[in-house]
Amino acid sequence: MRHTISILLENESGALSRVAGLFSARGYNIESLTVAPTEDPSISRMTLVTRGSDDVIEQITKQLNKLIDVIQLIDLTEGKHIEREFLLMKVNVSTADQRDEIKRIVDIFRGRIVDVGDANYTIEMTGTADKLDAFIKGIEPAQIVEVVRSGVLGIARGSKSLRV
Repeated sequence: MRHTISILLENESGALSRVAGLFSARGYNIESLTVAPTEDPSISRMTLVTRGSDDVIEQITKQLNKLIDVIQLIDLTEGKHIEREFLLMKVNVSTADQRDEIKRIVDIFRGRIVDVGDANYTIEMTGTADKLDAFIKGIEPAQIVEVVRSGVLGIARGSKSLRV
């Protein structure tokens, strides 16, 4: 089963390496990893997506909690939560028909064209992984120049939060 784990950890060099090392040492895979400082610059928030049985995920969370850099963690999958990814895509639009078609698709998916070149557009979009996957499938493969995705960001719904 797929699990999204949100972790507060010390914003120090080596913290990310220790978390990644824990996964690689035990043969676990990280499907998505996003890290950035929080409102407190001494603390980072990591959102990590992995797969495993309940026993494997329990083992992972126990091992993560033992790391000195980890302050607190939560498995967002255990409750209601919101997940989003960010996408940047560069596409070829050398004809007026291609430009019109890309604009139409971008509007349908509620994205934005953030850069216009002579023969290409750069598009930004946020949404669930399924939405971004559907958008990519809606574009002709020959038009796609480059795709960059952020990985999953997640937050618990309601009053539940991950704070120090």
